[in-house]
Amino acid sequence: MGEIMDRETSQTATQAALLSGLAALALTIVGVGIYGVMAYLVSQRTNEMGIPMALGADRRNIRSLVLGHGTRLVVAGVAGVATGLVIACMLTRLMGTLLFGVSPFDPLTFAGLTLVPTFVALAACYIPALRATRVDPMVPLRYE
Repeated sequence: MGEIMDRETSQTATQAALLSGLAALALTIVGVGIYGVMAYLVSQRTNEMGIPMALGADRRNIRSLVLGHGTRLVVAGVAGVATGLVIACMLTRLMGTLLFGVSPFDPLTFAGLTLVPTFVALAACYIPALRATRVDPMVPLRYE
């Protein structure tokens, strides 16, 4: 009986593993892309961040500046997430046969679909924000 069950569910398990792998790859690409944009932004605005630090600005203020810009990017991406959730709600009827132990409209799953990419994006913004706080204030002053 176990062999029959394995044969019947092997294709579905392979498809689920493939979709999970592709989702993880997409999440990694999103994180690396946002990190790249934010790191480029920080490198281009080094002078703007170094001068206030030379004048006595707190590192928290600089970190808030970078995180604020990154958060605006994340909020813009929430519109895409909302569109994705609407499409996911429409497709749950088609994929209902692939779901085992999860209802098609599981609120925990939909919350995870929203929160995980948001946390990845915020983490990708936080790393360049930390690097921005480590800018030597004398570098932009010498440049000017």
